[in-house]
Amino acid sequence: MSQCHNIARLIPRDTDKQTCTHHQIDIDPMPDAFDAYDDFFGNKTFYFSVEHSHKKLEVTVTTEIEKEPAPALEQDFVSTQSWESIKQQLQASKQEFIDVCQYIPETIMTASNAAIKQYALISFTPNRSFYDAALDLMKRIFQDFEFVSGFTTISTPLAEVMEQRKGVCQDFAHLAIACIRSMGLPARYVSGYIETLAVPGKEKLVGVDASHAWFAMYVPGNGWLDFDPTNNQVPDMQHITTGWGRDYTDIAPLKGVIIGSGPHQLTVSVDVRRV
Repeated sequence: MSQCHNIARLIPRDTDKQTCTHHQIDIDPMPDAFDAYDDFFGNKTFYFSVEHSHKKLEVTVTTEIEKEPAPALEQDFVSTQSWESIKQQLQASKQEFIDVCQYIPETIMTASNAAIKQYALISFTPNRSFYDAALDLMKRIFQDFEFVSGFTTISTPLAEVMEQRKGVCQDFAHLAIACIRSMGLPARYVSGYIETLAVPGKEKLVGVDASHAWFAMYVPGNGWLDFDPTNNQVPDMQHITTGWGRDYTDIAPLKGVIIGSGPHQLTVSVDVRRV
């Protein structure tokens, strides 16, 4: 490669459940340009370029995270908020919820069709609480779809995932988001990591050793609530959030342009340990 230009989102952001207390970025070969900033969605982002000949590029990010248990939900409030009432509330106060409403329109990667809309309607029955509907949708995707590593790529249409009932965590997150948005409700794509080794008495989760993805839905008064359809689990202490966006393209861990000839291969490894 004669040169490359890259944008990386590999540093976990601070949330109400986690704080990134330390991070270190190592790039080999040494970049000729480097700049760190927060992107439009507030995700920690850095740009770098290597403008001299190189055969290999290694990017290693080491972080320390302090996690806190998710705050308790106001169950009575959440259980009474039907998805129809939340939809009406968001439509009536678009200016107040302008940041939330940007997660309602579909994107290329979350495009819905008749089959996806019909799949969503099974969970979004009349007057059902938004939380219960999202919980049911998460459970159904876990039961109905098979996790098959390598079956899809970033360019695989969501309609094909729906038809084949196979995919990986990114596909399942996009499917849930497409279902929720087809109902006129906001949903965002969350990217992050999962604890590599399960705590005693717990099973190892699917999606370790690489970046993971799940979805979040918004309930006025409670904020964004996360759901992991790959593991049929509401994320808590084992999930670390890197960032979020409308879909994968907004929060891709590493993307860029390579100038050079010949084939190239990407290798990714993630290790998350409690200390």
